[in-house]
Amino acid sequence: MSKAKRRKDVPGKTAGTGEARERGDRSVSDQEIPEAASGGRGMISRRTLIKSVIAAGASVSAASYLFRRSGAVSGPQASAQGSVERLVTLTVNGQQRHVDVTKQETLIVTLRNKLGLTGTKAGCERGECGACTVLIDEVPHYSCSILTQSVRNRKITTIEGLASSDGRLHPVQQAWVDEQGCQCGFCTPGFIMATVGFLKTNPNPTRAELAQGISGNLCRCQDYDKILTAAMQAAEYSRRG
Repeated sequence: MSKAKRRKDVPGKTAGTGEARERGDRSVSDQEIPEAASGGRGMISRRTLIKSVIAAGASVSAASYLFRRSGAVSGPQASAQGSVERLVTLTVNGQQRHVDVTKQETLIVTLRNKLGLTGTKAGCERGECGACTVLIDEVPHYSCSILTQSVRNRKITTIEGLASSDGRLHPVQQAWVDEQGCQCGFCTPGFIMATVGFLKTNPNPTRAELAQGISGNLCRCQDYDKILTAAMQAAEYSRRG
């Protein structure tokens, strides 16, 4: 009798548990909360509130998509504040170059990856080593620390643009060859560009002045004595014309 009674009680217990669970689920999902829109006079369930929020979000997303589409179809619109034109024209080594650039793109990325001017070296890429030095309006700049969008109306010169059209080397380049002013050569383009820029402001420097003038460039091989000797020879070649 006890076993039969126990078996008989099991279904009832299960049913009771199910009813409790159903009541519990309903109390969570269908719990009535004050309706703010009616000043608290009406009551809505939590389930209804969630459905309303989801429906409102979907409506806003669909509306914004349609507005974007209609704006694209209707023709050119005023540029959004902070946006930039991606297709720009750069003056590089005396030539007009058209290139597609992003607003956060640095000049070294444009020169090396998009214009194929790999003479400009990517060293530290944080404005410390000077390997990426180029001339902008005849003044040395780290191309890793300047945005391409900011130099659209300026004159850019890289190491490839120093030699004359007949292949004759620039006096500073020739001095580096004659004095063997390098070891591994990775920093050489940056040092040459820095020297060219400095000699435009001081064509007859002392060795100490020249050392100070190109001190923004680093040589990983520590070959500074040969570099300064080549730079002094470059100054002499430049004075000769």
